[in-house]
Amino acid sequence: MNKHALYHKSDSLFGYPIDKDTVEIRLRAARGELASVMLVYGKKHLFAQERKTLAMSVTASDSLFDYFTVRLKLVDKRLAYIFLLTDTDGNNYYYSEDGATETYDFSFGFYNFFQLAYINENDVMPEVDWLGRAVVYQIFVDRFYRGGDGDAGYINLAWGAKPTPKSFAGGDLYGITAKLDYLVDLGVNTLYLTPIFTSVSNHKYDISDYYNVDAHFGGNEAFGELMSACKRKGVRVILDAVFNHCSEDIAQFRDVKEKGAKSKYHDWFVIHGDKPTKKPLNYEVFSECDYMPKWNTANPEVQEYLCGVGEYWIKNYGIDGWRLDVSDEVSHEFWRKFRTRIKAFGSDKALIGENWHDSRSYLRGDQFDSIMNYAFTKAMLDYFAHGTLTTPALCDKLNELQMRNMTQVNFMMLNLLDCHDTHRFYTMCGKNENKLLNALAVELFMPGATMVYYGTEIPLEGGYDPDSRRCFDWKNHAFTGRVKELLKYKKLRALYEGDVVFACENGLFIVERKTRGQTATLFVNNTDKSASARGVTVAPDGYAITVE
Repeated sequence: MNKHALYHKSDSLFGYPIDKDTVEIRLRAARGELASVMLVYGKKHLFAQERKTLAMSVTASDSLFDYFTVRLKLVDKRLAYIFLLTDTDGNNYYYSEDGATETYDFSFGFYNFFQLAYINENDVMPEVDWLGRAVVYQIFVDRFYRGGDGDAGYINLAWGAKPTPKSFAGGDLYGITAKLDYLVDLGVNTLYLTPIFTSVSNHKYDISDYYNVDAHFGGNEAFGELMSACKRKGVRVILDAVFNHCSEDIAQFRDVKEKGAKSKYHDWFVIHGDKPTKKPLNYEVFSECDYMPKWNTANPEVQEYLCGVGEYWIKNYGIDGWRLDVSDEVSHEFWRKFRTRIKAFGSDKALIGENWHDSRSYLRGDQFDSIMNYAFTKAMLDYFAHGTLTTPALCDKLNELQMRNMTQVNFMMLNLLDCHDTHRFYTMCGKNENKLLNALAVELFMPGATMVYYGTEIPLEGGYDPDSRRCFDWKNHAFTGRVKELLKYKKLRALYEGDVVFACENGLFIVERKTRGQTATLFVNNTDKSASARGVTVAPDGYAITVE
């Protein structure tokens, strides 16, 4: 047995509470090396005298490891436990904080058993349950639809022409309100809008006024109308919180440029010197953009200011949550404070980080609810577009992604194929509509929210930014009906609360979601020949769904 592969840590992603009375315990081992795993557990203070055993099962496997999992309902919230392992040769080992040993002295177990010392209710990672039911439609506002009749003098892009970084097409919030029935009919129940606040750019990620909607989008009045319409139709709204950086034109930074170190806002930014200068650049910015100075989110005054912004749009307009831009470059301390302030309006207010990488340190219940699942995006590209993942390798990869986080977090992840920051998935797949639909079906069957980037249902093509931000083509498209039929499955109970299993059978990629009384199974054929499994035949580049 490969002892180096064994891994467990309590009070971590391998041992944590699901709710105030239920815990999930995971153990990692080298793939295929353990015949069985038993959890040996008991009350923390009686472990030497009284113990029970419970079999653990393999719930996920990746290219290197098997993950054994068990859920345990507690009577006493103080849990002590170790593992009894049997390898494929029939050898038995105990696994505790001392590692794998051939014997274990239970009378001295208080030195080295694993423990969940006490399940405090406010330490449980809570679940925003509507995220698991959400079909989220992301809109780059300037390119969706123009519904207002205000000033058009700023528009410099003919609707449908290829955009440049400086293009303005005229889409606005009135346009989204006008098309809300279309979105609801498509199956959308949540909107995620790229930034809407005052800015000189088309993308609005360089904000100069966080308290006013940009006039190009219709101002606060247009947003108020959109929110009212969304509430009438049961559509939730998530806004983009750009709290890593702002515009150089924001009042606070202008004050620093004028007064230097004497400005009361000097420490609101990260400036290496008296006054900010561009040549040489002596202040921190987003990426390499000298017109987007970085907030100093370690500063308590900045924290208070940005928390106030977050509260304002909930208190005054009733938004349902925030997508947190460049969230992994913002201080953990700020996000903890921000979560406390936002969740005071209701535990159902969603906080979704724009973290592109493994983000477990943000997802312990004190900062974000979830992140944008770009690791899933990459897996879909590698399988459907690049052809660098085989079907078994895709199973391994998606299992590995599920093991990165707590189960609650997986059921809140914002899964996506593409967005305003990526190439269009349709273009990456060689404009193959079937591959796009197959990938969307896999996304639909993943635990968590299903995000559809505006125009996916047309399907809209596009390369990297700004080409991925083309104008929506409002002609009728046959593909839209296929997407609509697929999104109807999101209402299945199995798809928002069922456990997930990935499998590869006869060349088909299979995703099974199972909950009490209902099993939904997706069969995907990513080949050029028909294939069958479990009595279901799937056409080349096709998918099939069964519900039992």
